[in-house]
Amino acid sequence: MSTTVVGDAVETGLEMNMLPVVQDEPAVEDLDLETTVGDISAANPRMICRNVDVFYDHGAVHAIRDVSIDIGNEEVLAMIGPSGCGKSSFLRCLNRMNDTIEGCQVRGSIKLDNQEIYDNRLDVVPLRARIGMVFQKPNPFPKSIYENVAYGPRIHGLAANKSDLDGIVEKSLKRAALWDEVKDRLGQPGTGLSGGQQQRLCIARAISVQPEVILMDEPCSALDPIATAKVEELIYELRKRFTIVIVTHSMQQAARVSQRTAYFHLGYLVEVNETNTVFTNPEHQLTESYITGRFG
Repeated sequence: MSTTVVGDAVETGLEMNMLPVVQDEPAVEDLDLETTVGDISAANPRMICRNVDVFYDHGAVHAIRDVSIDIGNEEVLAMIGPSGCGKSSFLRCLNRMNDTIEGCQVRGSIKLDNQEIYDNRLDVVPLRARIGMVFQKPNPFPKSIYENVAYGPRIHGLAANKSDLDGIVEKSLKRAALWDEVKDRLGQPGTGLSGGQQQRLCIARAISVQPEVILMDEPCSALDPIATAKVEELIYELRKRFTIVIVTHSMQQAARVSQRTAYFHLGYLVEVNETNTVFTNPEHQLTESYITGRFG
């Protein structure tokens, strides 16, 4: 496998039709999955997760198994792994989106700025303003471009008057690299934008309420390469102000945008390390097998 180091990231040179021939690969059940290799800690953590387990169907399905990881301030953490490995389930734990799933149970500790987010006394509405989310498929409200961004600040009382609200909308759209494309048609429906523009509108909507953390669940999976590149450039800029956690099936994307990468497998956090290390010198055999295309 060839690798190119670019700044904080790594770009892997994988050819899907030139997978390595592997012989005598150890069976997954023979490998240690319960002990996370690498370094789960962050020097300046924004979120601290310890011994997190997630169950679905009232405990019948064990989706996340004893996961512990820190999420550093103003960093991009990429979560990778094969389909069904638990990365999206874990992402939804971080702002209690799993609360909306009947029969889902979350155990363990998840803290934001040393505050336990699963405290029963905590109101999840302001929590989800502090930890915003951008979903796999762009989902703008059936409202104008302006109202898509203004809705959150209005209901959270972040604007004292129309002038303040106008400023928040403009600032959010500029941060989402969308202002120049829509400033002359703010009254038009957000659903009329292209797919890439809609996703950036959803990012503008998320950051309009001044979150501390932004969660992204495969934000580019429905976008073309040009739109994907714009979103990746935006992620790079946003991490100067926000903590970002991104789930992606694209190892190349994880290498380009993140500073740390976490590899999940069968609900376990197998490895977490600096992105350069994960893609050039992984510590766990499963991580190496995944990034070299032996399965996935």
